[in-house]
Amino acid sequence: MYQPPHFREEDLGTQHALIRAHPLGLLVTSGNSGLLANPVPFHLDGEASAKGTLQLHLARANGQWKDIRDGASVLAVFQGADSYVTPSWYQTKRETGKVVPTWNYAIVQARGSARIVEDADWLLAQINAITRQHEGQRAMPWAVTDAPDDFIRAQLKGIVGIEIEIAEIEGKWKVSQNRPVGDREGVAAGLDEMPGQGDMADLVRQYGAIREA
Repeated sequence: MYQPPHFREEDLGTQHALIRAHPLGLLVTSGNSGLLANPVPFHLDGEASAKGTLQLHLARANGQWKDIRDGASVLAVFQGADSYVTPSWYQTKRETGKVVPTWNYAIVQARGSARIVEDADWLLAQINAITRQHEGQRAMPWAVTDAPDDFIRAQLKGIVGIEIEIAEIEGKWKVSQNRPVGDREGVAAGLDEMPGQGDMADLVRQYGAIREA
């Protein structure tokens, strides 16, 4: 990933937080079937290894897991908040006009070696973990045990587990840190007026303050 120094986010806790907040990642492999990418919900176990371990499952009918069995290295991509940035928000536009549009975003990429897991107990634990992660905030959370045991066991036969011990992880927070203060303030104010862009406005302010500190 192209990484200008001012956009690099190296804090592992911040990287992990983005993965947990945006767990539908893109699993990318390059193996016997060529270059493949599939969106998959991941569960991150931050304590299982030094940089964390990603757990997921694929449908058995999805041939991507066979490439992983053949020893394919894997890349997982997690996209956080993003937003188009119009030059009209920049103070510099009013001063010189020498501005162009851009796109702000926060993203994490994780690389590692993967292993295939077909053990039913591991698969059940993985499904329980990711279900608790997403049902936990509901007033009446659904649990895997709400479904009949024989039904769940039958479903497990149709999936294959994958565990990725993260060897390399990169974070990139491109949130206007390269712009002057007036431009950053204009971007944050402009994003405040856009539906659903509050998270990006907060990041522009947060990382701008870090730059000035």
